[in-house]
Parts: sequence; structure tokens; C-alpha cells
Amino acid sequence: MSIIGFHRFLISTAILFCGGYAIWEFFNFSTTGSISTLLLGVFFSLATGVLGYYLANLTRFLDRKQTP
Repeated sequence: MSIIGFHRFLISTAILFCGGYAIWEFFNFSTTGSISTLLLGVFFSLATGVLGYYLANLTRFLDRKQTP
């Protein structure tokens, strides 16, 4: 596995973690009503989106040609 392939794996893992944690925080917000859990859910939702965008455009960020 190349370093870029391993980087894709790590970013994918981070996306899954952030998405799962956001869902968990939103669930906690629905049961407790705590504003801090809502803010954490929103933050990790945004982090999921940013990491997804980064993964989708990784070759552009690394300034390499995309191979099929």
C-alpha cells in the first residue's frame, strides 16, 4: 500500500469516526436537551463534511495527476 493509499484509509477512518460521533451527540441532545451536545454534534458534522471534501479532492490538494 502506498503512502497516499494509507492516507486515504486514515482520512476515511476519521470521516467514519466524526460522522458516528456527530450522530451520537445528536442522539444525546434529543434525550438531554443540552446545548453543548448540540454544538459538538454540529462541529463534528462540519468536520465530517470538510474531511469528505478533502478526501474527494485529495489528488488536487497533493498536486498529482489522477490515475484511473
